[in-house]
Amino acid sequence: MSGRMGLALAGAALMIVAVLLPSKAEAQFGLRGGPLGVARFAVGHVIGMSRLRHARMAVRGGRYRSAALRSQDPRGAERGQPANPYILRAALTAQAALSGWHGGRRPQGWWRHPDGSYGWAGPVFWPFAHDDLTTAIILGDATSLSLYGYGDIYAAIFAPYAAAEFAAYTAPLGRRARKVPSVEAVCDASDTGGLPVDRIAAVVRPNELQRAALDELATAWLAARDTIRTACPTQAPATALERVGLMRERLEAMIRATDAIAPPLAKFVDLLDAGQKTRLDALADERRAALAVGQRKDVQVPAACEAGYDPRYDVQAQRQYEQLVQQQWPAGEIASTLKLDDTARARLDVLQDTTLRTMETLSACPTKAAATPQARLTAVKARLETMLQAVKGVGDALDDFEADLSDEQKAGFEAMGPKRGA
Repeated sequence: MSGRMGLALAGAALMIVAVLLPSKAEAQFGLRGGPLGVARFAVGHVIGMSRLRHARMAVRGGRYRSAALRSQDPRGAERGQPANPYILRAALTAQAALSGWHGGRRPQGWWRHPDGSYGWAGPVFWPFAHDDLTTAIILGDATSLSLYGYGDIYAAIFAPYAAAEFAAYTAPLGRRARKVPSVEAVCDASDTGGLPVDRIAAVVRPNELQRAALDELATAWLAARDTIRTACPTQAPATALERVGLMRERLEAMIRATDAIAPPLAKFVDLLDAGQKTRLDALADERRAALAVGQRKDVQVPAACEAGYDPRYDVQAQRQYEQLVQQQWPAGEIASTLKLDDTARARLDVLQDTTLRTMETLSACPTKAAATPQARLTAVKARLETMLQAVKGVGDALDDFEADLSDEQKAGFEAMGPKRGA
């Protein structure tokens, strides 16, 4: 695929979500692919520009090239200002994701998230999984979590890395490959020290019984981290099916992690009095206030995320969606390149439609965080379960598509991802 496609993907593919069009709108626009409707654009753009405008420039300039992926939380200070954790996160994941891609010569990849970070860093899906759970549940900030969705599933099917680039993360070879972080280093990036016990204790001021419950919760949080860590790949997934399978395993591990921390979290919170609960919940307000300091004042929620938005009358967004489908899913070109028969072509159509439908269920529109840690944990688990079901559906469609393909056709299909990143 052309470089223009790569730019288009970078500019649009990871910055949209879609809504379900009523049958009337489907007939009006004649969209191929069933009831999947119009793209809601600008969601990722708003989030990304407001928080991580400088992250990509930092990576281009090499300011974070020497920042090793490590277990400690890399927050610090620069020029007397508190470091924005999203900027550091974007820089670290970009370093990991791009170092193995085209030998680290490209400043950005089409599969990046709108906030500048990457959901796929080489063979690792969701490198900051544990950190995202902590941030969403304790600090009420699910921004990063909400950006995982269609773009990551698409990147699993059409991975931008060539086989040798994937292998560099698990078996570095040569001088250039020494700059590529290992799988272990990427997976360890999500280990930010577990639950912020000292911070919680400082605001709650627990008594002896409450402190014991807090320590129990901290132990469970570390065990949850280890649960996620065990789902880290030990070798590079070689095929689209293996990559989608890895997504499923990581999501299942994250769900198990939420199940494990739910009882001790409820036990600790239930022991707090009303004032302590208020101070604990205030941590989420502090997080929002800190991020708002560096946020552009003119940023507004996109119209597509507003309650009264009606996609039937957004003709421009409809056209953009149709263009996106043509760019990302050139079904005719894929069919001719792989010499697909009618049955395989029909299965490719199902795979395309199933993948595109994940835009419906995995919206990136910002939502108001729940008031309590338990409610936020419930919301996080629901989001993970929704994504897991989407990944399973795509995996089934992908398995059906590849079922009767020859080895040569499968190899040709795998080669299409790196071409998209050219």
